[in-house]
Amino acid sequence: MKILVTGGAGFIGSNFVSMAMTNQFPEITSVVVLDKLTYAGKLSNLHEVINSPNLTFVQGDICDPRIVDRLASDSDAIINFAAESHVDRSIQDSTEFIKTNVLGTQVLLDAAKKHNVKKFLQVSTDEVYGSILKGSWTENSPLEPNSPYSASKAAADLLVRSYFVTHKLNTSISRCSNNFGPRQDPEKLIPNAILKLLKGHKISIYGDGANVRDWVHVEDHCRAIYLVLTKGVAGEVYNVGGSNEISNIQLARLILTNLNLPENYIEFVKDRPGHDFRYSVDHSKINQIGYHPSTSFNRLIKETINWYSENYLC
Repeated sequence: MKILVTGGAGFIGSNFVSMAMTNQFPEITSVVVLDKLTYAGKLSNLHEVINSPNLTFVQGDICDPRIVDRLASDSDAIINFAAESHVDRSIQDSTEFIKTNVLGTQVLLDAAKKHNVKKFLQVSTDEVYGSILKGSWTENSPLEPNSPYSASKAAADLLVRSYFVTHKLNTSISRCSNNFGPRQDPEKLIPNAILKLLKGHKISIYGDGANVRDWVHVEDHCRAIYLVLTKGVAGEVYNVGGSNEISNIQLARLILTNLNLPENYIEFVKDRPGHDFRYSVDHSKINQIGYHPSTSFNRLIKETINWYSENYLC
């Protein structure tokens, strides 16, 4: 199977490509990575596999129909990781989020339709559901995004759905909880906290830190994406969770404990506008096609701390 991976030099995309190039996804025979290489996309994320004979890298924008059309014409499947994804940035200016996350998805869908691409997989987020105080979202829960970022992802999801219904394009959507692990951009919560603490600085926590997130390790997420690619039903949505719900303050304390640092390294700052209180996805649907997340959150946090220590402070 020849795969076009957009955003393949970013955090999740580069982990997926690396796993594919090390034979962890046997049905994938070759990968073309399309990435604009903006602040979060780095060619260095692919340094371990960039010389693989079955990997081709193309620098370009998913909003460019000429590049997308050319690459889609020789692809069996498209996995769209490409996205502007930082909530705080979207609050400051949502322009690039709408352009990349919505228009870019439309360009990819049109190319997939034109060239009869066999599978289109949209990598989305649980943030499209909004905030939930009790229970967990299923794939049938209403979309109620609360930030410009999540609104742009929800719009893209609905666009993908429309191409399945209207054009009979074989599409699937995965909606994951918060990711963590190697290669994540330092602006995100976990790597930001780790690197600040390793440098002797305090970490900032919004509000009182009671906001709850479910965390999934990036490699678990990538395995889930492969399952959706190879076993997912056309037109269906699949939630991908880690079963690791924890408040931001508890997470901060866990990182401090692993670094043997006291709690006075935490400082509380003014909460951000529209801050969702809790995310929680029911991932029983994808479990039915073979997904099982890792169970040792503390071990994975330790491994993540070690990775940033070795790769950013060496």
